[in-house]
This record gives sequence, C-alpha cells and structure tokens, in this order.
Amino acid sequence: MITLQPQQVWKCFHSLTQIPRPSGKRKEIADFLAGYGRSLGLETFQDEIGNVFIRKPASPGYEDHPGVILQGHMDMVPQKDSGKVFDFEKDPIETLVDGGWVHANGTTLGADNGMGVAAAMAVLADNTLEHPALEAFFTVDEETGMYGAEALQAGVLQGKTLLNLDCEVEGELYIGCAGGVDATAVFHYEPVAVPEGDVALQITLSGLHGGHSGCDIHLQRANAIKKLFEFLKEAVSEYEARLACVQGGSLRNAIPREATALITVPAEGKEELLELVDFYEDLFIKTYDGIEDNIHLTATDVDIKDVKGLLPEDTQDFLIHAITVCPHGVYRMIPELPDVVETSNCLSIIEQDEKTITVICLTRSSVESRKEEMMEVLDSTFRMAGADITFSGSYPGWKPNTRSHILDTMQAIYQQEFGTTPRVMTIHAGLECGIIGKNYPGMDMISFGPTIAHPHSPSEAVEIESVAKFYHFLLATLKAL
Repeated sequence: MITLQPQQVWKCFHSLTQIPRPSGKRKEIADFLAGYGRSLGLETFQDEIGNVFIRKPASPGYEDHPGVILQGHMDMVPQKDSGKVFDFEKDPIETLVDGGWVHANGTTLGADNGMGVAAAMAVLADNTLEHPALEAFFTVDEETGMYGAEALQAGVLQGKTLLNLDCEVEGELYIGCAGGVDATAVFHYEPVAVPEGDVALQITLSGLHGGHSGCDIHLQRANAIKKLFEFLKEAVSEYEARLACVQGGSLRNAIPREATALITVPAEGKEELLELVDFYEDLFIKTYDGIEDNIHLTATDVDIKDVKGLLPEDTQDFLIHAITVCPHGVYRMIPELPDVVETSNCLSIIEQDEKTITVICLTRSSVESRKEEMMEVLDSTFRMAGADITFSGSYPGWKPNTRSHILDTMQAIYQQEFGTTPRVMTIHAGLECGIIGKNYPGMDMISFGPTIAHPHSPSEAVEIESVAKFYHFLLATLKAL
C-alpha cells in the first residue's frame, strides 16, 4: 500500500493503520501524532482531552497571508464481520489493495478519517510546498460524540480558514452539515421463570450491509433490530414465544447489521416456529431485493437450562410495540434541496443486562426545530411504553455560507486544475465544523476529501485515484491561499 501515489500520504496512512485507534482509545494515537509533529521540529502540543495541535510556519513569501487550519479526527469506527477474530484495542488493521480500491480484511479500514489525517501529516512533512502558516488540529473521539471538538477552547486556533478533511466523495465541497442528539431509553424489569415444557432458540438476523447512520440513511437498507422485532412480534402474538434476551447493533452512528434474540416456545410449537423463521427470511430477502444481498435469519437450539429468566409479558409487549413504532430512516428532506436529507433517526443499539434493556437512537437534522420535533416523537414513543428516556450529546449543525471566500477560491481552483466544476453540498452527518464554529464565529470553513465507500462498515474502502486527486487539490488550495 505504501508504494501507492502520493507515496507520502499512503505512507502516513499506513502508519495510522498500525495503531489501534477506536473511539475512546485516545492515548496511543494522540501520542503518536504529537511525536510525529515534534520529530519534524514543529511546535506541537496537546490539550487536556488529548487533541493534538501542530503548527508549521509559512513558506517563504507567504508570511503575511492569513493562516490555514487542517482539521481531522484521529479515531475510527470499530466494526468487523461476524466471525472475524479481531481486537480493535490491540490489533493493527490488515489492508488489502483490490483493483482501484484499498480496503481492510474483514474490518473497517479507518479511511474515515485516516486519509484526511494522513494528508495533513504529509503536508506537515513536505518542506517544498508553498503555503501560509499552517495548523494541524487532530481531534479525539469524533465518532462517539465529537468530544474533542466540544473540548476545544476559544483562542487556541490562530488561522482564519479551516479545511476539514473529513468528507467522502471526491469532487464535492461541503459547506453545511446536520446536527445531532443521542436518545437513550431504558426499560426496567424483574426476570420471571420459564414456563414448563418450553424449549429455547437463539434467533439471529445477520448479513446486512449496515453503514453510516447519516450518509447512508437514505439508501433504505434494512435495520437488523427493526427487522428482528418484526419477526418477534408475530412469534410472541401467534406462537406463544417468550423473550429472554435481545441484542443488536454496536455503534450509535452505524445502521445495525446484526441482531439476536433468545426466546422460548412451547415444545409442541417449535416446528411451526422454525417455519416462521424460514418465512421471514424469505420475506426479508424479497422485501430488500436490490438493496440487501446476504440476509440470513436463523434459529439455533439452546439448552433450556441456560435460560436464566424471561422478560415479564407486559415489559416484553411494551418493548416490542416501542421498537415497532420507533422511527428509523428519513423523516424529512430539505425542501430547497430535495435530494438532501434534512432530518432522520437511526435506531442504533439495543442491549440488555440482568434487569434493564437499553435502546439507543441517533437523531440528525440540519434544522434545530426538526431535531427537537423528532426528540418529542422518541420521548412519547418510549414513555408510553414505560421506559425512562434521556437525551445527551447534542451538537449543532453547520449553517451553509454560500458567500464563503474559501468556497469561491476552491471552486475556481478545481475548475482550473481538473476542468470541471465541483458540486457544492451539505451533508446529513455530523462534521466538527458546526461545533468549532461555536467558539470561532466567523471562521471560514469548508469540508472535502477523497472517495470513501461504505464508511462505518467492514465494507469500507477508499478509491486510490481519488486520494491523488484530493491531495493535489489540497496542495493547490494551500498555494492559492
């Protein structure tokens, strides 16, 4: 991979893949980036949360030009294929070159946002470039709540223009993004005994594409939690099934790819229940034809002695009804930009311990009032089902500025360098620009990057040709500024 062009960018990206950096594991990657800056003889420091700042003086002749900030996040989403043995806390990412793409072996690649960070690292190391004073600003834990950007203090950044290197389609310039908020609903219960004569089955829904809960939410991919509960509703109401345990999804910002439920059913009804499993697998395959291509709904025998208890029937029913009506997917498109999602909700995670079941959603919207509207929908949905619900991690959107100087500059550069006009976009995902803008009002910002397919999933891949084009564009922009 490090022989690909531009070689320095790929070399830097390779170094990032060797350092475990899932969200929450901050120290090793932050210390590596800080050490990288110091090894170049550049002013380097970290703040209390672990964000890394590296300053590079202007090249000769650019000393009087306003400074520029290169910004990206150092963490990555940890997702792997079912059955893949991999520890994101310890293992380096295994990269593969396949045609015109680089991807990982059964895990997320970390091109989001490793390619952006690698490009900034390459710029810092190259003393032949022409550029104004530069600041590289690498944040921690963007994927789990933008905590690094939230911790940024006013007055630390010196530049007047910020280039966010965290977008995923080459040839697009982003000037706005959605805000978001997490919803956490908790059901409390006391386990009850398993009925005499029941047998136990593990029901598993797997093989879904999943994907980014913002960028991919409009693709109508199946949500493993929603689909599993579609099956469970009929199994409970028509086949006397009882729910013991349920688990699905693993990340708040990813569409759930897998979900499992441990159920019991009267022994005499087992064969009919297995037929229902086959029926729903076929139904899901037909329903998502052309969208999902590897759906599997399976039932596995479990020793009834391993079932420690069941949900009370009222809790079970309330949970099933709540998941059934909980919104997932696009809620509203932007009227002025009908191809762009304005508001959505992702039912992301369901997890269970001995006496609680927790459901986590991530709501996104570029309009604050619409975000609050969705919060009210979720609040009513889960409160009527007897759950406690709280909202946390709210972050603002980034309001587009079509009169931006950096937008005008980069549009002209792209036309000059490549002979085509870049698309000006807003993104239905959280970018750190919205949060940074709170403490730095007036900061001129734009977001761009290489082409990354299927971020937040094990299918994540980065297009090799787009990396070269993205980096060329970045260097031409710095020279023009």
